[in-house]
Amino acid sequence: MGFIDTIRSFNKPESIKGGDKVEKKEALDMFCYQCSQTARGTGCTVRGVCGKEPTVARLQDNLLFAIKGISAYLYHARELGYTDEEVDAFIERGFYSTLTNVNFDPSKFVELALEAGNMNIKTMQLLKKAHIESYGEPVPVEVPVGAIKGPGIIATGHSLKALEELLKQTEGKGINVYTHSELLPAHGYPGLKKYNHLVGQLGGAWFDQKQTFTKYPVAVVGTSNCVLIPKDEYKERMFTVGVAELPGVQHIQNYDFTPVIEKALELGDLEEEPKEITLTTGFGASTILSLAPKIKELVESGKIKQFILVGGCDSPLAQAKYYTEFVEKLPDATVVLTLACGKYRFNAMDLGDIEGVPRLIDIGQCNDAIVAVDVAVALTELFGVGLNEVPLTIVLSWMEQKAAAILWSLLALDIKGMYIGPILPGWANDDIINVLVENFDLRPIGDAEEDIKTIMG
Repeated sequence: MGFIDTIRSFNKPESIKGGDKVEKKEALDMFCYQCSQTARGTGCTVRGVCGKEPTVARLQDNLLFAIKGISAYLYHARELGYTDEEVDAFIERGFYSTLTNVNFDPSKFVELALEAGNMNIKTMQLLKKAHIESYGEPVPVEVPVGAIKGPGIIATGHSLKALEELLKQTEGKGINVYTHSELLPAHGYPGLKKYNHLVGQLGGAWFDQKQTFTKYPVAVVGTSNCVLIPKDEYKERMFTVGVAELPGVQHIQNYDFTPVIEKALELGDLEEEPKEITLTTGFGASTILSLAPKIKELVESGKIKQFILVGGCDSPLAQAKYYTEFVEKLPDATVVLTLACGKYRFNAMDLGDIEGVPRLIDIGQCNDAIVAVDVAVALTELFGVGLNEVPLTIVLSWMEQKAAAILWSLLALDIKGMYIGPILPGWANDDIINVLVENFDLRPIGDAEEDIKTIMG
């Protein structure tokens, strides 16, 4: 089976509930309905009336998705007062290039995608600077998973600014604040960890929220993307803030969490739960790089044979179980770096350490992906080799638009041989996949054991 056939085999649908097969639909060559020229007044699905080819349309979609990802990081940096004029200018130019009758050159849209990758690196660096200057350099911390007796509030999403304001306003009120999903890394920042009522984590990846928020009768605050339309069981006790909004859910203005606090106190106490799981997070770049001399010694002695970055977006699809199996079967001479919700497939595992170097290092969420880049670059300096000669393999899961921005950041760094799955996004037609394969050796995930054999050589 060739690469493209393997990629396409990802799209054999499996129902999330029960595993029943569903009919496979053929993908449209393109879909564009952004102007009044569209075919039959509904949309161009084979070729643009304007002359736009399907691959150009898909590359334009890809650029838009990458810009959306950049915008998410830029939004959270701006929350904390940090901006970048060069990134702003690129976003304007990138959006403009996708308008009707502006640019029909597919090679230019590949160039723009790589430029988007570089702009995303710059944006992630800006956001990391904003977080560290606002809350301190992250330090490793163990986070208990489970409820503590007392009133509670669950905060989910990516906004550390919103969480900080919530912690300030709940201090001294007898309310326990829990993180969910993307906010787990908040526990590693000294400026947030100092609040004693930031007590732990409830739930795991973003898609478990309906189950988690139903289970715990507390107030819930959605701070960014990854919120889901709420179930009736908790709709009246859910709130949104910032960019996030949901129909029929109260939206908090100007970070005034008074309604959330009132609701939390009205709902009363959660009961104490046994803490059967503890998650470790907060490995910032400085913490990891402080281990550099030991890492070099262990690599040169053969005790560490490979660093493997396993992360990205998690998905409720059955194929995503690959990532659990992959990490479970890795040999002992490997170190796993992980980030984003993909880590919830395995971050409760105890992988031990290699002479003091943890075998599982959680560097945060997608907002912290720049840490992985910093570590990779530092490894090139440590071993005096190029980026593609470092003993590092990247295995990425895929879900949404920020993944597009990060993928193009890695491609802009000319990183070769990355594994990706379980399903590629719809914009990636055969022409685009061929470009990615031929220029960047992008590989689909397959069988976990076989992939490990290939990686380990």
